[in-house]
Amino acid sequence: MADIQKISVALTAEQVNSLKAAVETGEYATTSEIVREALREWQWKRELRGEDLKRMRELWNEGKSSGPAAPLNMAETRNQARLRLKKAAERTA
Repeated sequence: MADIQKISVALTAEQVNSLKAAVETGEYATTSEIVREALREWQWKRELRGEDLKRMRELWNEGKSSGPAAPLNMAETRNQARLRLKKAAERTA
């Protein structure tokens, strides 16, 4: 079994009541189980954000190294976007 350590966390009365209600309804066995699940989800989201930031940095660097920006022809850009939307709609139909 993992090394278990206890810490103290201050919660609002509303948060404590929510934890207790989840235990009383049988949704969770203990309040500790709820907190552990919340921490696992927080860790997972934090990892995803890190991966997203890494990918954004890669894309940023790729864009910077691709050379200077060129003027856009907005009419052509809109037409290309409309074509992509039309093709996507046809695939889902």
